[in-house]
Amino acid sequence: MKIDPITTLLHRQAGEHGPIMLMYHTVTPGKQLPAWPWSVSMQRFCDQLDFLAAEGYVTPTMAELAATPAKAWTKHTAVITFDDGYVNNLAASEELLRRGMRATWFIVSGSMGQSPKWPEDGRPQGRLLEASELRDMQESGMEIGSHTVNHVRLTNVDDIRLMQELDDSKAMLEEVLGKAVSSFAYPYGVWNGRCEQAVKDAGYATACTTRTGWALRDNNPYQLRRLTVFNTDTTSTFARKLYMGSHDVHWHDIAGYALRRVLYR
Repeated sequence: MKIDPITTLLHRQAGEHGPIMLMYHTVTPGKQLPAWPWSVSMQRFCDQLDFLAAEGYVTPTMAELAATPAKAWTKHTAVITFDDGYVNNLAASEELLRRGMRATWFIVSGSMGQSPKWPEDGRPQGRLLEASELRDMQESGMEIGSHTVNHVRLTNVDDIRLMQELDDSKAMLEEVLGKAVSSFAYPYGVWNGRCEQAVKDAGYATACTTRTGWALRDNNPYQLRRLTVFNTDTTSTFARKLYMGSHDVHWHDIAGYALRRVLYR
């Protein structure tokens, strides 16, 4: 879990712009670097959680983040989210619980308990979480949200299909969980004003994108921002993402950022 001295110094200023939201997909066993960019090894995932714990981060659910005034959160606040709902997320959930952390899962309801039905993109093989597993996770303090029925690009469908994807997923998950589902994530991070309004009309209270930046930057609960955690992220790059609120955390990016701060003070 070692990080370099410069990153340690930078991270001391993390959180000045408000809470961060992190996006994961799958967590694969062991230490080996996964081939899929959106998958992280269990070793790196645990190292990242240990870093958050050591630095005193609180990890509310997305619903809690959006329902609480921004000024109420501590300097170090990170919302942990998972998209799609792969079965290997069960092990990730256990690691979170061991550290007293919680997260929000966005589930593709039409593939619960089955292999994903949307087009293959290099993701790991295996099924998604099933109903009983989602209930157990919810009972342990995790939040379950919606990621549509079929993981479609919402900007590409007509109004009828758009509302079906939103309404039917919400209803399916609420029947499974016995609890209202209020959080949503746009598949592929693709959305527009029509999609945002449809999410509101479907009864969701919050929605997150894949735009980078501080989670509450836009002051809009339907445009919450997230940072992707990639397969190649070390604890150092992870810490710099928390500081920068960006994916641009290579050293030349840091140098350019520092120069701009000096020039525009």
